[in-house]
Amino acid sequence: MKLLSYSLDGKIYFGPKVKKEEAVWDVLSIQETLQVLPNFPTTIVEGVSLGIDFVEQVRKLVEAALKDENVNSFKRRFTEIEWLSPIPRTPKNIFAVGKNYSDHAKEMGTEANEFVVFTKSPTAIAADEQTLSVHADLTSSYDYEGELAIVISKKGKNIPTKQAYDYVFGYTIANDLTARDLQTKHQQYFLGKSLDESCPLGPYVVTKDELPNPQALSIVTKVNDEIRQNGQTSDMVYSVEQIISEISKIVTLEPGDVILTGTPAGVGNGFNPPKFLKSGDIVKVSIEGIGTLVSKFE
Repeated sequence: MKLLSYSLDGKIYFGPKVKKEEAVWDVLSIQETLQVLPNFPTTIVEGVSLGIDFVEQVRKLVEAALKDENVNSFKRRFTEIEWLSPIPRTPKNIFAVGKNYSDHAKEMGTEANEFVVFTKSPTAIAADEQTLSVHADLTSSYDYEGELAIVISKKGKNIPTKQAYDYVFGYTIANDLTARDLQTKHQQYFLGKSLDESCPLGPYVVTKDELPNPQALSIVTKVNDEIRQNGQTSDMVYSVEQIISEISKIVTLEPGDVILTGTPAGVGNGFNPPKFLKSGDIVKVSIEGIGTLVSKFE
């Protein structure tokens, strides 16, 4: 199932994409009108915390809408909504794994030896098709990093590697935008990676049943239709399972937490001379089975 979050008339909604249509099911309206279920989550993070039960609830609501004579009244066309990140706000900072592809580590002049984790502020979250600033007043080396992102479904601490998938709700696409000069200046990752709207996520969160093997996906990043990154999640140094297990040894994971899993080679800083982002650029990150995350820069 492909789920998205959106804003309409100043309110935040969520729902699954309508199959073969450029529209989303307004599941909150379906529930309110048809009273299909005894109760239903009012936010997507609340729903994510229910795991597979939430997916089944959504399916029941869609089935009820399809049987209703006013079926089209429960659809919201993509042209009438404002897209949001699938998880509009994470419960705490976004987790991100650094140097998780050996070729990327090499292009940055380092090696992928140790497990490296940093975080990005929740205020960095942005949506698909959103126009973003290159923050020219703060940085002259704004860079892109296309990544697979994990959405956590339930609370967990010291999660064994073999049980890690039980804590996954689904996956989305991330662009870990980074001010390289700030990253170097402050000698740590947080500020250089937490500029406002520096973590576009989307367009969907795809439930894990549709992506049973997250280690067999292609990742392609294009800047103005030029392929810059062309990688495979099979090249990760630490797998999705290992990432979840390692982070949970230190920090308790919670429903709605988002974990970025690292980026393949081909970032702007890896070219000679570097190819950093500038006003007018369009970046597209595509991951097999999820879709394409588009960011426009000004």
